[in-house]
Amino acid sequence: MLHIIKHLLPIPVKDMLKGSFFKKIVKKLRISDQDLWVIENATFKDDGMITAHNSDFLNDPLFLEAYKLGKHTTNPNFDIHWRAYIACWAAQRGKLLEGDFVECGVNRGIFSRAIMHYIDFKNLNDRKFYLLDTFCGFPARYKHLAPEINHNEYSECYNEVQKTFKDFENCILIRGVIPDTLPLVVSKKICYLSIDMNCAEPEIASAEYFWDKLVSGAVIVLDDYGYSQHYERQTKAFNEFAQRKEVKILSLPTGQGLIFKP
Repeated sequence: MLHIIKHLLPIPVKDMLKGSFFKKIVKKLRISDQDLWVIENATFKDDGMITAHNSDFLNDPLFLEAYKLGKHTTNPNFDIHWRAYIACWAAQRGKLLEGDFVECGVNRGIFSRAIMHYIDFKNLNDRKFYLLDTFCGFPARYKHLAPEINHNEYSECYNEVQKTFKDFENCILIRGVIPDTLPLVVSKKICYLSIDMNCAEPEIASAEYFWDKLVSGAVIVLDDYGYSQHYERQTKAFNEFAQRKEVKILSLPTGQGLIFKP
């Protein structure tokens, strides 16, 4: 029922609670006074999270322009500001390191397009940005392993993606099924790796393949790691991966997870 409260946020919480209906909601959901204060003073409320903490990146002209360019590639009703900011932050960190950028699971390119503007990738002439995807949804071998809610979410988009990145000479689109296409990334050093394929098997294959190529300090951004529903197989698989590599995954309230290469 929290979505009911969310849509009524313009109404002061104290006025909402005058009605017995909302008092029942608060009691049923065990909402504390602190929770109510957060709801009323929220600085960010979208994409499954709400907070009253500092959200100043939403006032950063560079990020807002980057996000606008990324969002233009996809559904205009789909907002993921904080997740996009995490990706931009990780890529900015990668810019300060050696190596190239890799995104496994691109779809129409909301993250990668935002990142390229945010870090001025067009002028990084000695760096490459590899974008790997089928660009048409789940391949047959993985569809039964992916969450059912995603089965019909993606459609053919390769031509649109080509247009989106046509002005980036150092961007390389690799179309096909992972892990088959991983050897087409010829870089020996990787400074940033994004993994977002909504399926554990190709995601772990990507992490394993690039692990030794990641430079010290590079970040792996796992888009689905922290979700409490539908993506449990990925969470379990990456917990086991992290244990093998003797690292810890930083779980974020955005649903993402971050792995830092030692």
